[in-house]
Amino acid sequence: MQCLKVLVSGHVQGVCFRHFTRMKARELGISGWVKNLPSGHVEALICGTSAQLDAMLAWLAHGPDNAQVSGCKTRAFTGPAPSEGFSISYK
Repeated sequence: MQCLKVLVSGHVQGVCFRHFTRMKARELGISGWVKNLPSGHVEALICGTSAQLDAMLAWLAHGPDNAQVSGCKTRAFTGPAPSEGFSISYK
């Protein structure tokens, strides 16, 4: 299992981005979390197989219909992988 931290920019808050991200992650069998940042970005930790991560990254690059994604930056995450499931973090 691999994990990536993803920073999504654009008009991604106030458009149910986290909700739809959680739905897509659960559909793909990805574990992790998604949260809003004070900067207006959305950050996600996604963990799964290479194929799962590729599919999730392709979806995050566009997001839900009402979002306007302008960028999607990724970096490897080497910390402990989250337990099973995908959640919205409010921390």
